[in-house]
Amino acid sequence: MLSTYLIGLREGLEAALVVGILVAYLVRVGRRDRLGSVWLGIVIAVVVSLVFGMALSLVDESLGERAEQLFAGITSFVAVAFVTWMIFWMKGAARGIKGDLDSRMAQAVEVGAWAVGATAFIAVAREGLETTLFLWTTINSGEAAASGVGGALLGLATAVLLGYLIYRGALRLNLATFFRWTGVALIIVASGLVAYGIHEFQEAGLLPGEDILAFDVTAWLVPGSLLAALLKGLFNIDATMSVGEVVGWLLYLLPTLALYLRAPRRPARASASATTSDTTDTSDPSVVPTATERV
Repeated sequence: MLSTYLIGLREGLEAALVVGILVAYLVRVGRRDRLGSVWLGIVIAVVVSLVFGMALSLVDESLGERAEQLFAGITSFVAVAFVTWMIFWMKGAARGIKGDLDSRMAQAVEVGAWAVGATAFIAVAREGLETTLFLWTTINSGEAAASGVGGALLGLATAVLLGYLIYRGALRLNLATFFRWTGVALIIVASGLVAYGIHEFQEAGLLPGEDILAFDVTAWLVPGSLLAALLKGLFNIDATMSVGEVVGWLLYLLPTLALYLRAPRRPARASASATTSDTTDTSDPSVVPTATERV
């Protein structure tokens, strides 16, 4: 439940901030008449994301045992690739997101209501599809369906509340710290999906070494216990794991964390214009609308 809560919270807050930027722009330029198109685009994006999740489940249920194992392994690696790209993309591109979205919305307003809705749809659907795939693979890897879905919904609800409070000016959150450490948490969750993908490929016979165990701690890690549930739910660590699973887990986790936490290089000289640029950093509270931009 904790892992899906973190996914829902992190991804949901990103989407909430994007929505806040789009709405704030329309309010700022006096085009409140286009707000309905924004909400329509958001609703369609949410529906598409839900349909995508249902499609994944239907495909999974229709497959035979070996095909299901291969499908689970492939979707796990795809989810890891997407979430890794998303985390690093957000780290590098956050500073220009507000300016980019403002520019896109300005062009969309000139075109018409459908373009405004399409801009909102694309911005939110990208987050929604990534979140759906990551949540589905996390739950499918061993998280109890009820608790996994419950954790995700709770995380999304928390994100919506935080996004609203930030937009209304009732809360100032250090988004740089928030996204940095939730990024670390998602990398840890993703490393568990790497191990799970390797496990599924080993069971399907695509990779060797299923019976070559790195450890077996079933004597003290009782299945169904709180500790076992936490290790499985957050880290995808079982009482027994093959050498391949452990190696894959570490080979993803250690270098990815090292690259992510590495301090970015700062230019020797920063131009004065860069400090006053309108392309505000989404990792800074100033990305959210000011009180004069509220709806």
